[in-house]
Amino acid sequence: MATKLWASRAASHLRISVFRRGFASVIPDLKYADSHEWVKVDGTSATVGITDHAQDHLGDVVYVELPEVGANVTQGKSFGAVESVKATSDVNSPVSGKVVEVNEELSNSPGLVNGSPYENGWIMKVEMSDAGELTP
Repeated sequence: MATKLWASRAASHLRISVFRRGFASVIPDLKYADSHEWVKVDGTSATVGITDHAQDHLGDVVYVELPEVGANVTQGKSFGAVESVKATSDVNSPVSGKVVEVNEELSNSPGLVNGSPYENGWIMKVEMSDAGELTP
């Protein structure tokens, strides 16, 4: 009987923890892709990274494959990858355009993606070719 009660309480706690964590990192001025990338738009410039949810599921990030500055990226297509102790995951661009800057800090400190996915852990900046892509 005590085991059932403990299991029931533990399961209840886990449901609550997962629910709260799932909504903890939604930032209003960002747009989110279904594939767990975020984009922050400033005029025709867009900063791109992966969501807190994505980095949490990947675990400790050990390498980030960055695109080349000047490369063209296409909305929904892979532009790089994030490698962690658990897995490697492609990163898709939420916008189309030309890469104008990459976060070189990630070459030496890929863990910035874990510690600060929305600030210091951004991956690239893109000059968008079609801002209308982000309109619902």
